[in-house]
Amino acid sequence: MPELPEVETVVRGLREPLIGRRILSMWQDWAATIHSPSPAEFEARIAGQAVRHIRRRGKYILIELDHDTLVIHLKMSGRLYVAQAAAEHDADRWVHVRFDLDNGEQLRFSDLRKFGRVYLTDDVAGLLAHLGPEPLSADFTLAGFRAGMQGRKRAIKALLLEQEFIAGIGNIYADEALFRARIHPATSVRRLSDDDTQRLHQTIRDALQAGIEREGASINWYRKPDGQKGESQDYFFVYGRTGLPCRNCGAAINKIRVAQRGTHFCPECQPLKK
Repeated sequence: MPELPEVETVVRGLREPLIGRRILSMWQDWAATIHSPSPAEFEARIAGQAVRHIRRRGKYILIELDHDTLVIHLKMSGRLYVAQAAAEHDADRWVHVRFDLDNGEQLRFSDLRKFGRVYLTDDVAGLLAHLGPEPLSADFTLAGFRAGMQGRKRAIKALLLEQEFIAGIGNIYADEALFRARIHPATSVRRLSDDDTQRLHQTIRDALQAGIEREGASINWYRKPDGQKGESQDYFFVYGRTGLPCRNCGAAINKIRVAQRGTHFCPECQPLKK
């Protein structure tokens, strides 16, 4: 599933071809992708609105229009790209939502697994009120991070995946941040020291920023809007490197399951606290 760095890369790649363009019409062939409002109301409301700005909140893409905001969650296999109406692309076979633009181009949402969701709302704050702080913003303070951990007993990896706790972190960057902080992913939150917490607060930022700089990780479905792959996967410390030597100590990277998710770590650099 695309995480914060991948979604941020998509947002940056869509700004140039979309901002200033007017949406003429919408087409869809999988109504379940349209979360709200109904497909008929969605099509009627969005027609004629121009794109004013594009930003991100957690893993959500926010395309701000004249009166509403087009909100898109890519989920597992979603891809967004702009193409000439007559142009054909490999991902077109899975396009389930399409927006026709005033310059003869289209914004296409391709989603093989059909888990992605599209919303049109005039209340973004209400729609996304459940999300925690943005980890790369000033709202993500060490004091708030520590306060949010108080009374928690679950594994730290599981907590990092909770979007209500921190917005935008998923399986990949949770593993990478925990390695950088030298914390075993199955460590109970209540066993983390103040130093552990301080390191992790910083390494969350570091891991996400590194992902953005390398334009995301193209492990499965993710591609940038121009169709190219990101490069983050070539620089991971632990994720996807089961059995390979740790870049720090040489020990074999292990894989276990935490919170029902495949989880990668170095047994030497990240010993489990008893």
